[in-house]
Amino acid sequence: MLNTNVEAIIKILSGLYPDAKTGLEYENSFQLLIAVILSAQCTDLQVNRITGKLFKKYRLPEDYARLSVDTLANEIKSCGLFYSKSKNIINTCRILVEKYGSCVPSTREELEKLPGVGPKSAGVLLGIAFNQHTLPVDTHVFRVSHRLGLSKAKTPERTEKELIALLPPQYRMDFHHQLLSHGRQVCTARKPRCTDCQLLKHCAAGNSSFTGES
Repeated sequence: MLNTNVEAIIKILSGLYPDAKTGLEYENSFQLLIAVILSAQCTDLQVNRITGKLFKKYRLPEDYARLSVDTLANEIKSCGLFYSKSKNIINTCRILVEKYGSCVPSTREELEKLPGVGPKSAGVLLGIAFNQHTLPVDTHVFRVSHRLGLSKAKTPERTEKELIALLPPQYRMDFHHQLLSHGRQVCTARKPRCTDCQLLKHCAAGNSSFTGES
């Protein structure tokens, strides 16, 4: 059964962000995989600018597997860490071709073995591409969940486990998108808009700042 405070937070966030979803543009699980690898330290908007051209030139894992690192790096150079991402994408695509018949694997263990795919990225892929009940923790989800007092864990991986323990499966992926949206729009890293926040009365950090508690 849902904790009453968590239930209230879910209700408010669902009202604020009823259509929250990934900002990445893709047509299939493979394109989402490429976009997710590119998204590290890069905005969704910039990733979409890159993939809008990239996906027209290279559509299959085989297309990327044949590229040189320098060629792909030049295609994605407007994205941060472009050279290492180029190597990761090419090596990942070679694994997809050689081991998975050019398909994206659908288990966390297999995804996290792909170059450029960590726990958060694997969670995003599982939740969006394969409709699994994951709750990926990026910097926004980590920040907002801790300010709300939903987790005190020191790492994203532990935070994910604590949040999963609080929420039934059907709420988890939506909650990820909603916390992410709230973190970008209201509960920002610097100068959070606490006075405008509809979650204020449910927020441990917000209430502490207004009462003067540390």
